[in-house]
Amino acid sequence: MLRLNPFTVLQRHRNFRLFWLGQTTSLIGTWMQSMAQGWLALELTNDAFMVGLVVAATSLPIVLFSMYAGVLVDRYERLKIVRIAQALLGVEALLLFWLTWTGHISIGWLLIFASAHGTIGAVEIPARQSLLVELVGREDLPQAIALQSSGFNLARIVGPALAALIIAKLGIAAAFGFNALSYVTVLVSLFLVKLPPWRPTARLVRPLEGIRESIRYMRGTPMVAALMKLVTVYSILGVPYMALMPVFARERLGLNASGYGLLLACVGIGGLVGALGIAAQAGRQAGTRTLHFATLAFPAVLLLLSAVVRPGVAYVLLFFAGIAMIINSAVSNAILQHIVPDAMRGRMMAAYSFVVVGLSQTIGSFAAGIVARMVGVQWAIAIGAVVMFSYAFFAFRKEPLKDLEAARSA
Repeated sequence: MLRLNPFTVLQRHRNFRLFWLGQTTSLIGTWMQSMAQGWLALELTNDAFMVGLVVAATSLPIVLFSMYAGVLVDRYERLKIVRIAQALLGVEALLLFWLTWTGHISIGWLLIFASAHGTIGAVEIPARQSLLVELVGREDLPQAIALQSSGFNLARIVGPALAALIIAKLGIAAAFGFNALSYVTVLVSLFLVKLPPWRPTARLVRPLEGIRESIRYMRGTPMVAALMKLVTVYSILGVPYMALMPVFARERLGLNASGYGLLLACVGIGGLVGALGIAAQAGRQAGTRTLHFATLAFPAVLLLLSAVVRPGVAYVLLFFAGIAMIINSAVSNAILQHIVPDAMRGRMMAAYSFVVVGLSQTIGSFAAGIVARMVGVQWAIAIGAVVMFSYAFFAFRKEPLKDLEAARSA
């Protein structure tokens, strides 16, 4: 039976309710920092390449360490890992605030803090993703993933808007300070979560063997391999358009920090609508058709965006880009987590974060920054959109993407 209430999973599960409220509050602060960090990089260097490099510095540690981190996540207590990682992220935010407030911030320090954030995230992201099944169970996992995405996009709406207001009134340092405070909320919520006693993994493997085992599993499972290829193409070519938004806002649309914040908010509103739509489908799971539509719609909207010079049109297009992007991400994640066995979940989520966060913002943002510097930010977005659309068009005509629905219901 189809239910239209997207918050059913919050009503059913106390642990997830605490987790979701804390994470969403903290993510508001994280988006404030992300928006302020991008704008600060642009102010310090006046260089689109350096803006992309700061984003890439956040993700390079994820590329380097996430697969190893996945082995740790499958071996140790996930809730404890998330608690420790969130505490360290709070310390990083506090130091960033202090250096900016005292006027000692530089592009070098910004790159160091971005790298520290990514190093912690390499462990925290797969641990947090893998923790969801312990909070809600396998049956409610798709809705929990979608609702987690809705919290992410709610934060994407509120965070940049608050950051723009705070930057205008109090300066960039204050935006970093509010992010540091937000970690208090998430830590309180995490320590209120109560799970059954954790049981150590019966079969321990060496880290390198664990990584090899996960790679063999991905290669040997056609559905997983097809999904990961799709996610990889879209992460490298699609997600980096967000890293170019400070440049696109100022050079293409003639906007200031407030206008840039509104652009991000429009993406967030669209993402929130898309995520809540998926979460509301508690009685049936979105599958191949939904994923197919989203994978074609996302690059089509980005291609239109690349030709825009009017802010009003850009706001509308970014709203629809947010819808398509989050549906693509949430459905791919849900199908992947439904397929993989529990013993492999941490490593698969590490591989997922390796691609979605790591490769997208190292290779993707780095390449997009180079293209934007050489031929313009609009061409950087357009080229990625054309390649994504072409790949999606042909990928869904081949096996095993045609059989994703059957794999999900198996």
